[in-house]
Amino acid sequence: MSHLTALVEAAAPDPLGRRLRRALRFPPRPAAARARFCFSGPMTADAQPEDAHPHGDPHGGPPDDPESRGLRLVAVLLGLTVVSGMIDAVSYLGLGHVFTANMTGNVVVLGFAAAGAPGFSIPHTATSLACFLVGALAGGRVAGRYGGVSRRAWARVTLAAEAVLVGASAAVAYAAPGAAATVYALIALTAFAMGLRNATVRKLGVADLTTTVLTMTLTGLASDSRAAGGPGHRSPRRVAAVVAMLLGAALGGWLVLHRDLGTPLLISAAAAGVLAAVTSGRE
Repeated sequence: MSHLTALVEAAAPDPLGRRLRRALRFPPRPAAARARFCFSGPMTADAQPEDAHPHGDPHGGPPDDPESRGLRLVAVLLGLTVVSGMIDAVSYLGLGHVFTANMTGNVVVLGFAAAGAPGFSIPHTATSLACFLVGALAGGRVAGRYGGVSRRAWARVTLAAEAVLVGASAAVAYAAPGAAATVYALIALTAFAMGLRNATVRKLGVADLTTTVLTMTLTGLASDSRAAGGPGHRSPRRVAAVVAMLLGAALGGWLVLHRDLGTPLLISAAAAGVLAAVTSGRE
């Protein structure tokens, strides 16, 4: 009888189950017995009682995935694109026409300097390139340690390191503005931070969000658009990346021209720190 009672209750939840039990004159079952089925074998997700909630989910939803906790990577990378615009504004306008985030532009600038164009410096540009490469090497090492375990932890460690490095550059800019050593320190710290981040973003593999260059993003925006006969399904993301870089460069440029070098660096460090604290591992 108890087996038949369990099957009745599983098929017809209360109050219908109580009415059927009374009609069949079955005795009421103890509360503890209601949380399980009487037949042997594995309990499937479809057959779980209403009060069962895997991994502590009171609503019976899917198991909680730690990688999904936090802000999606697309939003995080767009925020980092704003930071890149600010950092390149600092480096190009305030450190002698050198890029520390955009290495494509930096190679071009190095060519200008090698040709003897006024306003460009081979030592500054070479320092930026070298420190960026060292940062990218470090980023590859971090990816080897964390990349196969948790994308969320990996991204958070990298962005926290970026926040520390850019924050240190802001401290240097405030402590010794205008000194020759300050220029090299700011170039080295920000270029290393950008190399570290670029290596991480590359291995994360989120399409159209490199955070530092827009050439392929703009190419995809045009060539994959509906006007070109393409699907245009990533156009909003690509447009957002362009706007983010533009906003960062405009804000950073205004702060460099009307304030100082330390303020945009401090804002960039704070933004990277916030994004490090809230990022998830999902796109």
